[in-house]
Amino acid sequence: MALNINDDTALGREDDWFPIREVARLTGVNPVTLRAWERRYGLIVPRRTPKGHRLYDDSHVKRIQSILKWLNRGVAVGQVKQLLDARQSPNLTEHSQWGGLQNQMSLAVTELSERQLDDSFNRALSLYPPVTLCKHLLLPLLLSLEQRWTGAFGAELERGLFYSWLRTKLGTRIYHSNRQHNGAPLLLTTLCEQRFEPGLWLSAWLVSSAGCPAEVIEWLVPLAELPLAVERIKPRGLLLYASQSLDSGYLKRQLPRLADTQELPMLLVGPAASIHLAELRNVPGLTLAIDPLAALEALQAGPLLEKPKGFLE
Repeated sequence: MALNINDDTALGREDDWFPIREVARLTGVNPVTLRAWERRYGLIVPRRTPKGHRLYDDSHVKRIQSILKWLNRGVAVGQVKQLLDARQSPNLTEHSQWGGLQNQMSLAVTELSERQLDDSFNRALSLYPPVTLCKHLLLPLLLSLEQRWTGAFGAELERGLFYSWLRTKLGTRIYHSNRQHNGAPLLLTTLCEQRFEPGLWLSAWLVSSAGCPAEVIEWLVPLAELPLAVERIKPRGLLLYASQSLDSGYLKRQLPRLADTQELPMLLVGPAASIHLAELRNVPGLTLAIDPLAALEALQAGPLLEKPKGFLE
């Protein structure tokens, strides 16, 4: 039976109408962003119950799919409504829009202004889903900062501020997402002795935003101890992040042995997956992904994560 929009008690998923939490699950776009698209840009106009609850149908879900396609091509959110309504070809402003946001955040890092950094990111976060932000903002920003920091005076100071902010920001969002999702988590850990691995935390953020709890062990632990973590945490899968090359012992013995002894899916994510592609591509039970976006795609291509409608199409 269809949902009666005059009945505020019937807010679970029905044949014709969906509450906002269900649309968020189906599309991967969080409720805050859906509300912002409605209020600021008129991108989606849901029906309302007498008490003001938003209700969506299949046409709304399909429209959100179309919005995501444009955003993932780099189109500014303010341009999307005109493109959808007029069925025009876009005037892509990827470099000006995302380049401008990157410059704002880069300047905030230079000035050691955590408040400015946070404000810039929060504005983008209210309008764009995590996948779009990771692809067009955070990964390019990290690359440009690392290039700027090479041999520069004050680089460690800037890196310390930015990494501390990023870990706090992503860790907070992962914490709150984890409290909203049940089921076995994905266990994520690092294979390198870096003080902070941005790619590890971006991977965890994308996973948690996709509806899967994420358990992060950011401290380097011996591979021989990971089976103990698997036994106690009982994760749905294991993601290993490595930003640097691995020694021959990892490649020839430890990683293949770990993959062989674990029944759960395993991923190796990061630059090491590309560096050691020839050695690791044929290790049974091990999936390789070069960055957090590729890791999310690999997880959603298998049984571990549900793929939202319209995701990266």
